[in-house]
Amino acid sequence: MKRYCAGLLVASMLAAPAMAQQPAVKTVKATVDSGVLVGEAKEGVNVFRGVPFAKPPVGSLRWKAPQKPDKWLGDRAALAFEPPCPQPVNADQKTANGGGVAGVQSEDCLYLNVYAPPNASKAPIVLWLYGGASYLGAGHLGSYDGTSNAKAGVITIPINYRLGALGTFSHPALSKEGGPTGGYALMDAVAALEWVKRNAAAFGGDPDNITLAGQSAGAAMVVNLLSVPSAKGLYQKAVIESGALLRPGITQAASEEDGSKAATALGLAGKDATVAQLRSISAQTIVANPVTRAGFGAPNDGKFKTAATVDALNAGTEIDVPVLIGSNNGEGGFDAARTIAKLSGDNGAGAWLYNFAYVPAFRKTSWKSGAIHSAEIMFAFDSIDTSSWSVSPTGGVDANDRAVAKLVNSCWVAFYKMATNAKSFTCANGFTWPAYTDASDEAAQFLDKPKLVKSRTIPNGPPPATPASN
Repeated sequence: MKRYCAGLLVASMLAAPAMAQQPAVKTVKATVDSGVLVGEAKEGVNVFRGVPFAKPPVGSLRWKAPQKPDKWLGDRAALAFEPPCPQPVNADQKTANGGGVAGVQSEDCLYLNVYAPPNASKAPIVLWLYGGASYLGAGHLGSYDGTSNAKAGVITIPINYRLGALGTFSHPALSKEGGPTGGYALMDAVAALEWVKRNAAAFGGDPDNITLAGQSAGAAMVVNLLSVPSAKGLYQKAVIESGALLRPGITQAASEEDGSKAATALGLAGKDATVAQLRSISAQTIVANPVTRAGFGAPNDGKFKTAATVDALNAGTEIDVPVLIGSNNGEGGFDAARTIAKLSGDNGAGAWLYNFAYVPAFRKTSWKSGAIHSAEIMFAFDSIDTSSWSVSPTGGVDANDRAVAKLVNSCWVAFYKMATNAKSFTCANGFTWPAYTDASDEAAQFLDKPKLVKSRTIPNGPPPATPASN
């Protein structure tokens, strides 16, 4: 025993110098409805990473609506990001896939991250849904770092949501279980909104000033959630960046047929596959199979999703909240963004239309058609130095890029902070941005500085002969 104890002492003495080299972490606590979280106070911002907002959607909970997370005893460390949801990644496990993700993923992935101002009181909150074609991406990526927002007084909460067929899948066997089916990624977003509303005060946030925001696939989710009944009242504003998709609804029958074909592709008996068989397939298999990799659209199952948002907008039955919406000039989609801006707000809420057209100097050669898809993210977040640009081999971010990011971010922050009955707000050192109306036709165009333009003078995207992105 003495020899064993002495060995432990020597081992600890040898390890001590290495441990001493680790930078000290200044911790901060928050008490949520599941227990106490221990986060990090960093750069004047309180950061909580890897916070569960639902039970792990594994085993019998795969392809079910998310459940409230279990409570825990004592303090729970929230100092490290949790793995993203299953998705195709590059074989080297080091270089990022198209959604910015490399390395380990896990089906246990329903976590969020919180960036909050210290000593906040009734601070506005933005919940962020990342892009990635609905089968790639993660909430922890550097482009979505909420430090700048938090320094400006806005709590930022990027979340993970289920991807590919794990997030959108229907099958007759699942329907027989009786619960809502098909739109699990959207259900994850609603569960996260519910968690934020319940726990806003723990971080100094205002549960009645929550903005639901997203880009690309995440923005398409926001569009869908404008007509999901259970989302009503959980958010007061919406941001839709490069994702103004107005698609017709998918019937449950059509979705189940797609799921049956997918089951066959996975080696099961199509529509006759059992729930147990479906849930026995590994997540990696589902991600690797080309039939199930990208997933399917969320159907109108009559329980969770009852209508397509395009139909709700035309009928005037959508969730009526202020909307900030637009696209980049090097991609398509501006006409659809204007359509949503025009159709939203039946009960008086404003819509703010934008076109992002700023091209950094070091991208002028590669972005010949204008600002590509996703180019606006690090400007809206003012996160250039935590984004992939900061380590890009083609680098070259300059002072002007950072100055533009501060201006753009100030406009997004002003939207988060504004009253829901506002018809204009001021940002970017004196720029007044009015709500869009069909009569005024005013949109904000972001170059080195924002300016007001007539939206009908803005093309829907780059000329047909030029690529939308590189």
